[in-house]
Amino acid sequence: MTLMAAVDASVKVAGLQDLTIHRSVSSIPFAGRYRLIDFALSNLVNADINSVGIFASQPFGSLIDHIGVGKSWDLDRRKEGLFFLPTTHQNGGIATVGSFRDFEEHLQFFEKSRQTHVVVTSSFVAGQLDYKEMLAHHLASGKDITEAVGASGSLKSYILSRRLMLELIRSYREKRILSIEDLVNLKKAPYSYGVYEYKGYFAIIDSIQQYFKESLGLLDENNRRLLFLPQAPIYTKVKDEPPTRYLDGSNVSNSMMANGSTILGNVKNSIISRAVTIGINASLDSCIIMQKCTIEENCELAYVIADKDVYIEKGVKLIGTADRPIVLRKGERVTKEDSQ
Repeated sequence: MTLMAAVDASVKVAGLQDLTIHRSVSSIPFAGRYRLIDFALSNLVNADINSVGIFASQPFGSLIDHIGVGKSWDLDRRKEGLFFLPTTHQNGGIATVGSFRDFEEHLQFFEKSRQTHVVVTSSFVAGQLDYKEMLAHHLASGKDITEAVGASGSLKSYILSRRLMLELIRSYREKRILSIEDLVNLKKAPYSYGVYEYKGYFAIIDSIQQYFKESLGLLDENNRRLLFLPQAPIYTKVKDEPPTRYLDGSNVSNSMMANGSTILGNVKNSIISRAVTIGINASLDSCIIMQKCTIEENCELAYVIADKDVYIEKGVKLIGTADRPIVLRKGERVTKEDSQ
């Protein structure tokens, strides 16, 4: 294979702040049992790319815990494989993908590679990009940099030669460019720019509203079939948990349910992650409930995003809207008095 990959897991996405206080955008849970970075990593390994650098800024504890040494993506190899490349900048990354400042800190990752071309991609786009096909298109076009685009704009993925990448890293200050995305947007001379048109399903997660919309959009079976292709699996960290238990009196409809939960209440149009407890007579409609949350009896929730380890005491009523869902931050405890 002639491709190596740089996954930018340090991009600042201001619209997701409530979900990124304790984690990077790349490790936000998505679709019940996945993290956003799973889609980028799976696209790469499905294209037989086995030299992958993850450029990450603080806080990245959750990301390290999730990806480990890359075993779940078959990237735990003696040669090449997964490289975790943290940046030293205390204020995190910039707002565009492919920071040359971050790449410069780990220049040897690019210098020592035997691959001829580089994929640079974000970690907040869920889709099924075929990098083999994109590389063939790039080579046939003769362009210096190729950008993947969908119906609504950029997919934040780029291909260029390793030689050009090294040139750009060494000269970005002089050229006054911040990143690959910045360079492509500015169309700086003397480089040439092409596009690869991606026609499949994708979701760009760059705000709470988009996260909520795209998450619940996966309750549509057609969307799930387009994102989760049998010939191109989406891999994630494996957790050995029992099946979810649906006890007497529970009722679940049009929802995605991960393993290890206990359901005694009513759930519809929602996404429930692993190890969640929903109490007797609790009612959930159009909610996203992340791992290890507890919702006690007689609660009523609609249009709520509950981050990991949220505890909602009995009798709480929280009603948001599709445009403005209520976000409960990681580890938050909500009482009946809080909701009044």
